[in-house]
Amino acid sequence: MTLADASSIRLSLTWVDYLLLIIYFATVLGIGIMAKRRVKTSMDFFLSGRSMPAWITGLAFVSANLGATEILGMAANGAQIGMSTLHYYIVGAVPAMVFLGLVMMPFYYGSKVRSVPQFMLKRFGKPAHVVNSIAFAVSNVLIAGINLYAMSIVIEAMLGWPEWIAIIVSAGFVLLYITIGGLSSAIYNEVMQFFVIVAGLVPLTVVGLHRVGGWGGLKEALLNTEGVSRLQLSTWQGTGIGDVTNPIGANWLAIVLGLGFVLSFGYWTTNFTEVQRAFSAKNMSAARRTPLIGAFPKLFIPFIVVVPGLIAAATVGNQFADGTLTYNDAIPKLIQMYLPSGVLGVAVTGLMASFMAGMAANVSSFNTVFTYDIWQEYIKPNMPDAHYLRTGRWVTAIGVVVGIGAAFLASQFGNIMTYMQTLFSFFNAPLFGVFILGLLWKRMTPAAGLWGYIAGIIAPTVVWIAYLRDESLFGSATAETMYGAIYSFLAVMVVSVAVTLFTKPKPLAELKGLVYGVGTIDVKGDVVAGDAAWYRSPALLGTVALALCVVLYLPFL
Repeated sequence: MTLADASSIRLSLTWVDYLLLIIYFATVLGIGIMAKRRVKTSMDFFLSGRSMPAWITGLAFVSANLGATEILGMAANGAQIGMSTLHYYIVGAVPAMVFLGLVMMPFYYGSKVRSVPQFMLKRFGKPAHVVNSIAFAVSNVLIAGINLYAMSIVIEAMLGWPEWIAIIVSAGFVLLYITIGGLSSAIYNEVMQFFVIVAGLVPLTVVGLHRVGGWGGLKEALLNTEGVSRLQLSTWQGTGIGDVTNPIGANWLAIVLGLGFVLSFGYWTTNFTEVQRAFSAKNMSAARRTPLIGAFPKLFIPFIVVVPGLIAAATVGNQFADGTLTYNDAIPKLIQMYLPSGVLGVAVTGLMASFMAGMAANVSSFNTVFTYDIWQEYIKPNMPDAHYLRTGRWVTAIGVVVGIGAAFLASQFGNIMTYMQTLFSFFNAPLFGVFILGLLWKRMTPAAGLWGYIAGIIAPTVVWIAYLRDESLFGSATAETMYGAIYSFLAVMVVSVAVTLFTKPKPLAELKGLVYGVGTIDVKGDVVAGDAAWYRSPALLGTVALALCVVLYLPFL
């Protein structure tokens, strides 16, 4: 959205709506102040002292993902490509979350690392660790900028403030409560924000569906909208190899391998922004259940995000076509059109909560990685713990400032979800390739981890540049991210295997607990009373989540 069209989604808030916002912001700050009492050490600030129960970390895990990409980005995808957006949830999220809980978390939590880059350090050594830490820091501030930009859209629409003022004010508020309370403040606020987000978006979905005549009326309205095809109401139709006619512009192989395997597993298993919530859990059992608990609400988020996108396409699709609105404006426009005073305040508060949750997650993981993996490891080692606690607070401020610059970069993209997926193909896809090969192959060497990771970053970058020069190479920008991820993964495999053949591996004694089959990981030794109940079994939770994936696909085939 630009300043020229901001007035087209100006929201008319009353004193009731502003009161709800004030109460919300006061609660957020209150949680931050209370969380500060528990911050005595750097571990308290960065990882909540590893004391959080599974239900809190599970909700925080999914709430941290409910940022701009989820709300504005997925609604934008819903308006632009329709029900194909479900792929990002069903094949593109939950299976990877289950894999994280059942397979990856025992290695992460059992090795007692404080961050995902630190696992890279233990498995592949310092050179690979340096590259990974810097790449993570860069990607995280860019993603924080996306959430900040999205928050500025809502503030601009509400108050008519210029975009730059809205961005700075939004950033200042997030900086305040993260600096005060650290990760605990972020996690407790994310749990509250999860319920606020749901409370804000459910009325929008219900009212919107009612206005278009229910699901049947929505389908009819979409089919009568210029530029919308029947394929936008299905998920797998038009994905045949050699006969790609679906809105994503990718065949089923690219969707399954590019999105469902590389991008999805890369994001959910190696992105410390999410995994940090599981790291803060009180024991191994709680850490494993964190992503599994988060998988259940994740499965149902599309009904309050993607469906509003479809409603926007059916009702204001002509404004997307003529450039009056961008697809990112789908949710704010529906809020303006359908919600009365009071309910409007709840919805706007929900949007603000989602953007703050997303940015806070990025900032809290950025300050952890920078302080532990860069500052403590290479710049100022062996300092008193109080030094790293102070550094973490300063780094939080620096991350927010850089995020402000990244927000202006994000504003140049019409669909921020595509921008996000491009970043994932650059940074998360190669890391997953390195990790999965390193976990399964004890012969893989530190040099292979380094050069495989670098090759995995270069490959999707080349694919992206080629697409910018010739857009006919792929069916869409979304499809390009999937193919870019596949090329990234293949580059990691080829280069890693080649380098391993000519370099020296680590001794087996240094790989215990880091490679499958080398040493053992105790996943039950710290189970406390109640954790062993049958309904808390990670295997059961994962199986039920995967079964629901199949069930939820069936109505939209």
